[in-house]
Amino acid sequence: MILRKLTYILFLFSLISILGFSYVAKKSPVTACNQWGFSSKAEKYYVQAEKIVVEPWRGEHHVYGIFQIPGGYLNDKLLKVEIPGAGKYCGVLSYGGTVTTDGIDAKPGHYLMKGFLNTRIAIKLILQGRQEELKQGSNWKLGYTKISLKVKG
Repeated sequence: MILRKLTYILFLFSLISILGFSYVAKKSPVTACNQWGFSSKAEKYYVQAEKIVVEPWRGEHHVYGIFQIPGGYLNDKLLKVEIPGAGKYCGVLSYGGTVTTDGIDAKPGHYLMKGFLNTRIAIKLILQGRQEELKQGSNWKLGYTKISLKVKG
């Protein structure tokens, strides 16, 4: 009887663990930096974050940077956070608009992008004592290039 209850408890624990891990993995994937950068041969420009928010204790989507990109330019699909001595980490982007995002006003002719860093990566860096480096805008970079319009004739 005790063996049967123990087996049932272990089975439930294993099931909950597997389901919980798969939920977390799907909810907040870590982005590989090997996708970072443009494939085109056009001239590339890079901008640093204007504002950094590092509040991982508030949950998902609370570690991000705000970037300004000139109109007529296409931003890279990923942002890169490079902490000296700790490595490179990439995150995903979300369109921030052309007016105001998190207290940052878009300059005339610019648009804002919000670049998110995975919360687990931020917590890891904070536990390593690198919170101040994580908050430095110079460690956050977003690439962009001129949009080229090809006319078929």
